[in-house]
Amino acid sequence: MPHATTRSAPLLRTRAIGAGHLRAFLAVARHLNFRVAADELALTQSAMSRQIQSLEDEVGVPLFLRHSRAVELTGAGAQLLHAVQPALDSIDATVRQIRQTVGRKSVAITTWASFAAMWLIPRLEAFQRAWPDIDIRIDTGDAVVDLETTDVDLAIRYSRDVTDAAAQALFGEELVVVASPALLKNGPPLRQPADAAYYTLIETGDVHRMPQLEWLSWQRWFAAKGCDQLQPPRWLYFNYAHQIVQAALAGQGLAIARLPLVADALAAGHLVQVLPEHRLASPLAYWLLVGPRSQQRPEVQAFCQWLMAEAKKTSASMIDPENP
Repeated sequence: MPHATTRSAPLLRTRAIGAGHLRAFLAVARHLNFRVAADELALTQSAMSRQIQSLEDEVGVPLFLRHSRAVELTGAGAQLLHAVQPALDSIDATVRQIRQTVGRKSVAITTWASFAAMWLIPRLEAFQRAWPDIDIRIDTGDAVVDLETTDVDLAIRYSRDVTDAAAQALFGEELVVVASPALLKNGPPLRQPADAAYYTLIETGDVHRMPQLEWLSWQRWFAAKGCDQLQPPRWLYFNYAHQIVQAALAGQGLAIARLPLVADALAAGHLVQVLPEHRLASPLAYWLLVGPRSQQRPEVQAFCQWLMAEAKKTSASMIDPENP
């Protein structure tokens, strides 16, 4: 009895495919016609066919069914089209953006979201009026960006100190208890620190995750005032400083805020400083760092000079933020 023959399983390809044929694939998939696709890319029809055949060889399966008068995507072709179309659209959009910015002056800043939202962005209009030909890009996040290896020009950081000897201090800070005028009007009187426990207290939900966040905790504030056994009727937690201040603005409770970030809201009367004689000093400060490859660019120097001038105004307003 003859031995039954077994068909060996096809070898699965593991090497990543080259990207060079994907635009040809997209053109054929869009038109389902090799001649029209070739015309679009200024290729001969035979060159287009060779590119598609090479791509199919790399993928390991047919991507098109070739009929005598029509072309049809296979299931694998449709699956690849689903991935290729948005990827090439994104690449093309990025390239257009890069080309449009060639020759334009720009400054890229990295900082964290709350500082950008509460301090930097509200002031940017003044800089843009003075320097209308300079584009600004703000990248926000908690990760520390390496200014030597990225295309970011400036970093604004928040810490006790920085290791970079060229860092410039923008301003220090104090911590203040704030509330909306409406909340204070309708709530119990606040004459001493213990009275804060009659209100909903707002703070960051991950207050113990980083040392600098612990300075913003109500536990530390109550301990400093000798009433650390108190508990409020309820707590309200958020992840970011600007969310905490927004909740306070909405009258949802008392918040401990960083004075430099709420000085404008206090001056405008949107927030009220509660128990102003009970501010807490903070060891943290705000720092400006300039990337080594950006220091000599005039647009970066102009932005730094403007930023330092704005920082000086903030330092002055912190003396009495409600009467600047």
